[in-house]
Amino acid sequence: MDNHVNNLLDKVKANLILTHNVDDELLQGIIHAALDYAITYQKRKRVWKVIPPVTEQAVIMLASHWFESRDGGTGGFFADNVNASQQILSTVNRMLSLNKHWEV
Repeated sequence: MDNHVNNLLDKVKANLILTHNVDDELLQGIIHAALDYAITYQKRKRVWKVIPPVTEQAVIMLASHWFESRDGGTGGFFADNVNASQQILSTVNRMLSLNKHWEV
């Protein structure tokens, strides 16, 4: 999973418009947690060799939101929206559903 974290770091930083490296360690932890969330939500038994594009974008969105909300607020673009966290999580879950491992 560490390779995925490292590969996603630049994408999450670009999404956050972050140009410094001060928060890289924090971001790596958040990305790791977002990947773990995606794996659990999609009911996968192991990490992907290649992350599907929709799943990757969901992880980027989730990690960015968690980073901006790390102080307990909604932060960033969604600061004026009371339901921002619910909207983000709902969108992320819908995206993750597209690559979910459905058991019959």
